[in-house]
Amino acid sequence: MRDILLQSIWRTPLTEPRPPADDAESLELRAQLKQGVDAFFDGSLSIRQVDAGSCNGCELEIHALNNPFYDLERFGLKFVASPRHADLLLVTGPVTENMREALKRTYDATPSPKWVVAAGACALDGGIYAGSYACAGGVSEVIPVDLHIPGCPPSPDLLIKGLLALMMKGRRR
Repeated sequence: MRDILLQSIWRTPLTEPRPPADDAESLELRAQLKQGVDAFFDGSLSIRQVDAGSCNGCELEIHALNNPFYDLERFGLKFVASPRHADLLLVTGPVTENMREALKRTYDATPSPKWVVAAGACALDGGIYAGSYACAGGVSEVIPVDLHIPGCPPSPDLLIKGLLALMMKGRRR
């Protein structure tokens, strides 16, 4: 027991270093995000995150968007519990056969106009699960997708850039 205690004292943490708070690129990205949310959504964008069968790697990065370093709520982006309150569906993972119908119903329950973003390599085409008997494929095979954000998993900065690119298109369903 003593050896375990001593090892925990002398080892460095296994976490990533925090992102630089005063990075010029990050500051500019956040300013553009705030302008986009204000212009297209009158200051508020509601996001419903849907896990369609992922390994939860993408969800960890999405949850990081709410931590004190990224804090998307200060820009008017918030995650909601119901698709009926959402402007955007953020779907992760390959769509499993068991989630196919649930994803369709979630899409149908989201009021128009709406956007759909497929985040991660698995959401694009099924990723490493493609071809499995339990995998229906990528998100676009089940519902229409407006934007694919690549990565396994995509970083929080990449997710922000994707949301910003979608807003700059100015296209809504």
